[in-house]
Amino acid sequence: MKRINGSDTLYKITKDYPETIDVFVAEGFTQMESESQRETFGKKLTLEMALKLRKIGLESFIEKLEDIVEQSRDGVDETLKEVEFDESADIKIQGILPCPVRIPLLESWTEWMNANGHDLGFSVTYDLKAASMGVGWLEDSLRSADDEEILSDLFLSAGFDLFFDEELMGKFKAKGTFSDMSGITNYNRDFHSANIELKDPKKEYAIIGVVPAVFLVNEAELGDIKRPESWEDLLRDDFEGRVSLPIGDFDLFNAILLNIYKNYGEEGVRKLGKSLLKSMHPSQMVKSHRESVKPLVTIMPYFFTKMVHEGGPMSAVWPSDGAIISPIFLLSKASKSDKLKPIVDFFASKDVGEILSHNGRFPSVHPEVDNLTAKDKPYMWLGWDYIEQNNIGALIKKCETYFNEGSSK
Repeated sequence: MKRINGSDTLYKITKDYPETIDVFVAEGFTQMESESQRETFGKKLTLEMALKLRKIGLESFIEKLEDIVEQSRDGVDETLKEVEFDESADIKIQGILPCPVRIPLLESWTEWMNANGHDLGFSVTYDLKAASMGVGWLEDSLRSADDEEILSDLFLSAGFDLFFDEELMGKFKAKGTFSDMSGITNYNRDFHSANIELKDPKKEYAIIGVVPAVFLVNEAELGDIKRPESWEDLLRDDFEGRVSLPIGDFDLFNAILLNIYKNYGEEGVRKLGKSLLKSMHPSQMVKSHRESVKPLVTIMPYFFTKMVHEGGPMSAVWPSDGAIISPIFLLSKASKSDKLKPIVDFFASKDVGEILSHNGRFPSVHPEVDNLTAKDKPYMWLGWDYIEQNNIGALIKKCETYFNEGSSK
């Protein structure tokens, strides 16, 4: 079903389908990254007008937009309506959901609330935006907050910057504001076989799943270059200016920067910057062999490798030293544990775990979920000790500097 037309304004497209924002940004429409500019700049231009200005083909670009919308919305109820966030509600939930699972998760949440909400005995409101909307809307409120009473009661999001930055959620973590109420004592065996410990030893932050980063290799373009099998391989001079990176996917990109820095230091991050050919949305990456300038390797969430057509030049590679993971965190306010427990039980449930794993290929920590991945696949995890020993927000900024130094050379 065709959803997007050339006569639609950029504002209308991104308002109706926020998961398309990254595609616009990756194609050079950087104004679309800002909510305020989407409302001003985006309302003035139709898609057809905007693409003519940049000499981009209309039909092929619409196809890119439709691809990402299809991956996140087909087969689910598109009539699902947003609810207005009620600041006066007894329990407030906020967060960011990865685009491929946002709609099915909201549907499941709505069903659960319809079945159980009247028995809770208190009011609940939520605002769970698409990951493509970024975290700026949450950062502003967290930066100015100094009392946990101002905070929402439950947060759900992937990534490190929002939850560990000492100027944001980190300052509340230091006060013992949060408690892991998930009740999951043993995480899925997939993570045990990978020899990583995801469970927070301080029992403050819960993790419900992870977003793994893997490689997509254009075998037809490799020539005499040896195929990269690990992150260390990717830092070789062979790949300078030949790699597409998910810069617009801040959660995953920051996880990549942090892990490269931890394992390969400043020079490793600079080499990663040198490898940058361009930033692409994952829906573009799987078709990058059609581009005029073809990356040898694209780094993307594992989910998007399932869009690759068999028999083509693109092949998925799970890094031998581990797919770098961006955890999907669940933060629950300890002072509201009596009210939050049934809600946390929902988000930490097997049903939600299967939505993450089966709809989004985001492996779940729930021990009863089949994550549909080979059991010997390794993961690369930053580690709780490393998180505790570093100011993650400041470290991300430092890594961005090293990366930009490399990419500018």
